[in-house]
Amino acid sequence: MIIYEETHPLTWRLKKKKKPIFLKKYLKYNGYNGAKKAITKFSPNEIIEIIKKSGLRGRGGAGFPTGIKWSLIKKKKSYLICNADEMEPGTYKDRFLLENLPHQLIEGIIIASYALQSKCAYIFLRGEYIIAEKNINYAINELLDKKMLGKNIFNSNFSLNIYLHTGAGRYICGEETALINSLEGKRANPRFKPPFPSSSGLWGEPTCVNNVETLSNIPSIIKNGFHWYKNISLSIDSGTKMMGFSGKVNNPGVWELPLGITARELLEDYAHGICNGYSIKAWLPGGAGTNFLLDKHLDLPMDFNSIQKAGSRLGTGLAVIIDNKINMVNLLLNIENFFSRESCGWCTPCRDGLPWIVKILKCLKKKQGKINDINTLKNICNMLQPGKTFCAHAPGALAPLKSAIKYFKNEFEKGIIYK
Repeated sequence: MIIYEETHPLTWRLKKKKKPIFLKKYLKYNGYNGAKKAITKFSPNEIIEIIKKSGLRGRGGAGFPTGIKWSLIKKKKSYLICNADEMEPGTYKDRFLLENLPHQLIEGIIIASYALQSKCAYIFLRGEYIIAEKNINYAINELLDKKMLGKNIFNSNFSLNIYLHTGAGRYICGEETALINSLEGKRANPRFKPPFPSSSGLWGEPTCVNNVETLSNIPSIIKNGFHWYKNISLSIDSGTKMMGFSGKVNNPGVWELPLGITARELLEDYAHGICNGYSIKAWLPGGAGTNFLLDKHLDLPMDFNSIQKAGSRLGTGLAVIIDNKINMVNLLLNIENFFSRESCGWCTPCRDGLPWIVKILKCLKKKQGKINDINTLKNICNMLQPGKTFCAHAPGALAPLKSAIKYFKNEFEKGIIYK
């Protein structure tokens, strides 16, 4: 048990049956020791320095250093928001933590709020996560009943209120400023930056937005120290990560593993390899908004820098196998249809560019494509690069398309009528 705890800070409390861990059992397994230690032993700035030294990077996909993000918050009056609006196709890691370990997330929120001197925190939850909503509300009420949340937590001068807010179901709410607009009751469009949320966020006050998995790491870092957290990784990137494989694999799922484990180990040792009768055509390392990689890339360490050097992103760490029986044009049509539908329509390149891509892919699927269609797709990709749209939605949507044309151009050419 001790060894497991030392190597699996996120999931060690779960047994095989994976029933939700509520307050009684969470306290039995050292729950809230991290929060108590943080509030009674350290100053807010000392907590931020510990998180900086731990090397914890955001687990929502971008990988921005968490401690640095916290240090940017002005502590006059600030808000903490937990981004639990998980809508990336093929991704369900936050759902696992939300449903099974609600107190671990809440403990992370308490510590982060103390470090930022926030007196109010929100959990912005994907509306479809009904079980997560029920379990988080139950956990919050357990704490309120025990007077472990609200005024003077652990008999200190620190007080905090946590509110759960369920979203109406828009992918763009994963973008932090669109999330803030939605929380304020406005249309979920991204905001122009600067000012960044760290100086002007929710209701114009300094705001920090952190992902579920990021905040769930905080209690164990405070309890065990930053050296411990750095040493449980196999990579220069610290800690563990919720990772998984889906698609035609024998054992699809999500597991907590050290950053730096290779994709092949993840696929063969945990997902038990690809199903009989299928072979690997490509794989997406971290959700639908990442670039395709090939079989030759499976020996890459699953960490931020290694995947980036290979031309993709670690993203959410939930990989998807593309097998040999999948047509890439059909797959891309499904992916781009999703991103086109979920565009908020705020900027013209995204609003018009993504439907244009869908229209071309539909023609290629019907083998009615024009001779210049592939060049047109490439040109649209160039027009929607980072910096040319209001937020990262369109550049993320184009990542799989650009890499599919790079590796599987022949499948796009088969949809063209040559006269």
